[in-house]
Amino acid sequence: MKFIDLKINVNGRDYELNVRADRTLVEVLREDLLLTGTKGGCDDANCGVCTVIVDGLAVKSCTILAGQADGCNILTIEGLEEKDKLHPLQKSFIDNFAIQCGFCTPGMILTAKAILDEKPDATEDEIREGLHGNLCRCTGYTQIVKAIEDVRDGKYGRV
Repeated sequence: MKFIDLKINVNGRDYELNVRADRTLVEVLREDLLLTGTKGGCDDANCGVCTVIVDGLAVKSCTILAGQADGCNILTIEGLEEKDKLHPLQKSFIDNFAIQCGFCTPGMILTAKAILDEKPDATEDEIREGLHGNLCRCTGYTQIVKAIEDVRDGKYGRV
């Protein structure tokens, strides 16, 4: 089996790893870095539970090889919290009851962050389109969209 050297910055911290070339980013995040907020689900980019932000873009980490992230800056759900204070999206998801079982929540929140980072005034339709590919089997999406709109509207501060 071939191994590769990997240099990544995750949540503001630099890592140098030697990993098998066939490992996915979600595997390295969860198993090597113990960042288990990033979930593994479908392994084929259908559910979105493994979504992280790589160099500013929301990506499904189950379909990107770890080596493809070499030199990249990666943000996981663990990296959103600052100084023991929840990120506005995390707080809004809680307050709007946009979390039920919680399995999809990290991927939803990171996707929402990427949507608002790209378009701070995103419309409801743009938010819904941006969430395409992130599945939630519990909430029905209404409260998720409301939580994102509340952050967009400044009810929790700016992202």
